[in-house]
Formats: sequence, structure tokens, C-alpha cells
Amino acid sequence: MLPNGAGTPAPIKAIRLRHPWRNVVAVVLILMLALFIIDASQRQAYGWDNFAKYIFDKRISQAAGYTLLLTIYSMIIAIILGITLAVMRLSDNPVVKGVAWLYLWVFRGTPIYVQLVFWGLFATIYKTIDIGVPFTTPWLQFPTDFISVFWLAVIGLSLNEAAYMAEIVRAGILSVDKGQDEAATALGMSWILTMRRIVIPQAMRIIIPPTGNEVISMLKTTSLVAAVPFSFDLYGRSRDISAVIFDPIPLLLVASAWYLAFTSILMVGQYFLEKRFSRGVGQARPEKKGTETGAIPVTTGIVIAPDSGSSTPDKPGKEQR
Repeated sequence: MLPNGAGTPAPIKAIRLRHPWRNVVAVVLILMLALFIIDASQRQAYGWDNFAKYIFDKRISQAAGYTLLLTIYSMIIAIILGITLAVMRLSDNPVVKGVAWLYLWVFRGTPIYVQLVFWGLFATIYKTIDIGVPFTTPWLQFPTDFISVFWLAVIGLSLNEAAYMAEIVRAGILSVDKGQDEAATALGMSWILTMRRIVIPQAMRIIIPPTGNEVISMLKTTSLVAAVPFSFDLYGRSRDISAVIFDPIPLLLVASAWYLAFTSILMVGQYFLEKRFSRGVGQARPEKKGTETGAIPVTTGIVIAPDSGSSTPDKPGKEQR
């Protein structure tokens, strides 16, 4: 009941805020998209008959498999090497830190296409790989011409990507409060155990989103391996077929369709990984619908004792001074 004997107030009638211009913009965008689709479906330059013919062609399917292998192998090597470089960057040893910084400076400061061209010329620059004491007869000697262009492409992609993964991992580790490391050390945990059980699990929520973006970027970067040269990837194979049939546009659409399919799958996987490692972070506690009559709600914080200016509750059995 309200004071002065007033009755129960009428419920508030909420009026939804209107956004007329938002609806207008949405309709215009939908109409533009529909017009583009209708126009594209009627243009002969797109070559939809060749698109339907080659979308599931055996050569294109095999090229899609090579693209996935390039992405998977390159990212595995890049993640392992990136973690190593991140730990080196965080080391107190100035030599180790300097070597890691030099690696990042070289591979982040030069275009990846140029790096892939150099890896394609690796067998020309280095005829053999010698193992032994410098300026003496080598103990072991391996010719470099046995390395296939596929693995040269994997090495070139992974070494470039490792420089970016190192910064991502380093940022994730630095995001964890220093007190977590100090508490683990106080409990007698080793550095490796602290990183594996304390630091890395908390850093994963920072590491996962940019890593997912890097995987998607790596999938598309594989189209540059023609610089090695490796031409059995998705883009390279579609380009070769288009050169035979003298119709490049439908084969570009075929390659784009495969890239979009792979990217969509990776984005779904990234979403669930982010959800998995973000549990308990930034989530509000569910509100109670109500309390029963006579029930005392549980509160947290400082308890203020009645009839006292002190914020500390009185101990039972003792008088308050």
C-alpha cells in the first residue's frame, strides 16, 4: 500500500521506441541484394554452366584437400613456434629476447609473397644442408632438392605465421594477473605446471579469437603458394583449368565458393571455442524471481551491526566497547 491510504499504482505501460529509418535502410539493402542476385543470374559472363560443371570436379576437390592440408600443417607449426617465441620474448635473458625480437622483425617486416619466392629458390641458394663444425668437413650432408614444393610452401607459410602467433600468445599471457603466477609459485608449483594449469587456461579466452582469425586468414593466404611454386592448391588449380577453357570468371566463382564453405565451418568452430573458454567471464548472475514471506535474503559485503557505528559485527558473549 502507498502512503496516505492510496491504492496499488497502475502498472507502467512501456512504449517501444520506434526506428523508422532503420526499417527503411533494411528494406533498401534487401532490395539492392535481390536486384544484384537477379542481375547476376542473367549475365552470361559469369558462366553459370561452367560453374555447375566444375564446382565438384575431381581436380577441384583434390585441390581443396591440398588447401586444407596446407592450412592445418602450417598452423600447427606456427602455433608451436609462436608459443616458443612468446616465451622467449618474456624471458629475462636479453640474448634470448633479442633473438625472438629479431625473428619477429624480419618475418613481420617483409611481405609473405616475397618470403615464399625465397623459399621457392631455397634449393638454388643452398645446394646442400651441412651439419658439423663451421669451416670444417661436415659430419652430415643432405641435398636440398629432395624437399618437395608442398613442404617448402608449408615452411614458408608457418614461419611467417609464427611471428604473428607469438604476439597473440604473448598478449594472452600478459593479460593474466601477475598475482596468479605468484600464488602458484607460493604453492610450490613449477613454472611448466603453472603455465599449463594456471596461466594458459586463463589466457585462452584472449588467444582464441585472434587465433581463429589467423586460421581463416591462413586458409586464404594459401592462394599465394604459386610463388613457391606450388600449383595444386585450390586457387592454383582453378586458374589452370580456366586457362584451358578460356573462361576465368566461373572458375574464380568455384574457388570462392569453396573458400566460403571452409571459412563458414571455421567460423562456427571458432564461435564454440570462444564460448567454451569464456565460461564464467562477464556473465551476470541470474536474478531471483522473488523471495518467500519471512525469508531473509542472503547478502554479501560488509555487515553493519545494529546500533553501532562499527562495520565489524560484535563477537558473541562479549560486550561492545
